[in-house]
Formats: sequence, structure tokens, C-alpha cells
Amino acid sequence: MHSFKLVSWNVNSIRIRLDLLRQLVVEYNPDVVCLQEVKAKKEDFPFDDIKKLGFEHICVYGIAGYNGVAILSKYPFKSVAEQNWVGKKDARHIKAVLFDDIEINNIYIPAGGDIPDPIENLSFAYKLCFMDDISEFYEQNSDTLKNKKILLCGDFNVAPSENDVWNHKQLLKIVSHTPIEVGRLTRLFNSLNFVDAVRKFYKEPKKIFSWWSYRNPNWQTNNKGRRLDHIWTTKPLENRILSAEILDNFRSKERPSDHVPVMVKITL
Repeated sequence: MHSFKLVSWNVNSIRIRLDLLRQLVVEYNPDVVCLQEVKAKKEDFPFDDIKKLGFEHICVYGIAGYNGVAILSKYPFKSVAEQNWVGKKDARHIKAVLFDDIEINNIYIPAGGDIPDPIENLSFAYKLCFMDDISEFYEQNSDTLKNKKILLCGDFNVAPSENDVWNHKQLLKIVSHTPIEVGRLTRLFNSLNFVDAVRKFYKEPKKIFSWWSYRNPNWQTNNKGRRLDHIWTTKPLENRILSAEILDNFRSKERPSDHVPVMVKITL
């Protein structure tokens, strides 16, 4: 084995999307899958079904009904840890060390509600604090961490570039693309000098999206998407990223998630 394929995907309920996960495995054969919004406690998580797909090693940080993150792997974990930010245990970050000490962080950043004002909307305030908390941790430990092989992936709920949204001007006051959120995500990006694995292969100014609203039945025709799902690595992994792909065909499947899988291939 000279490389591994990693997929990050907000499945919007693992039990509803099990068949789509099967299709993902058949079509793309990933080695590691990082899922967000699994919406299941550990006791409700479909471990047996997923093991039948070849993922013998599964770690889950779940709560009842919403949120929840999981890492599925065909290879053993060296270590696993749940992370909490802003003093909340709301199942948004799990990390595992695999292969040659690659630390994979699977993160589900809060969506932040509809009103982009931290005073009027506490969900939005929490989103900003969540990003600040991770950034501060990385900044304070950057001397050590920036030289480690760290991969961050997940639904970050921010489309940072004007080419990550269908219309930059129209979305400047819409949660996920406001300047304040973009500033916070940029701070996180800069905290360890991360590399945007997907943009290495889909260069600006190419527009790329990973999410299309359920409210938009003609998503393909008008293509009003946003890129909310990201895969970043620290510099020690940069030259090992062989490819990246947004699997947007999964938005056309039966009973799809509103997010599509994002995949990278990395040399071992």
C-alpha cells in the first residue's frame, strides 16, 4: 500500500444514508471515511453494517438526534480522542492517529443559525467562539504542531473564498460567507499554516461547491452551491497530497445529503 484515500462527508444521518455509504465504498473504495452529523449515539450507531463494508476500525463521538462525528478506517488507530471546545460536549470533533503518525481531525463546526449577529443570535456567537477556541489552541502550540502530520477535515460551515459560493455579493450578509466568519476561518487556517488540499487541484478562480440546499430542487440547473466542506493539511503532508476530488454526483442520488463527499489521496 503506497497511498490511502480519505473521504470527508456530512451525511446528515448515518442511518438514513447507509445505502449511500455502500455506494461510496463500491465506487471509490476509500480507506478512511470521516463523517459529520451522524445523528446517533454510540449505542444506535450501525457498527455491524459499516464493518461489513470493510471498516473494522470505527471511532464515534455521538449524541442523540443531532451533531456527531465518526472516523471509519480499514486500518487500526494508534490513538483516538474526543475534543470539546467552548466548554460544550456536543460531539463536534474527534481525532485519530493512523499510518505513519498522521493525526486526522474530523470537525463539524456549528452552522450558526440564520442571523449573522453574535448579540442577536447566540448560535452565531457560539460558531465564532468555536473557531476562535481551536485557533487559539493551535496558535499556542504551533511550534510543536506545525511540524507534525496533521489533517483537518469536515463540514466547516464557512465558504471562505468568493469562488466558494455561487454569488459573492449576494451572500456577503448570509451566514457561512460573512466577512466575520471568513475572518475566523482564515485565522484557523493560518494558525498552523495549513494547506487547502482541494484548492491545490481546483485552482482559483474556479468555482467549486460541496453543498446545495434542499430548498433548491433544481440544484444542478441553477447551481447555487457553497463550498462548506474542507480538507486541510499541515506542511509536512503538502507534497504527499496526490489528488483531490469533490464527488458531486452524490447530490443526485436517491435521498441524498445536502453535502457531497470530498476525497483526497495521500502518499504513505
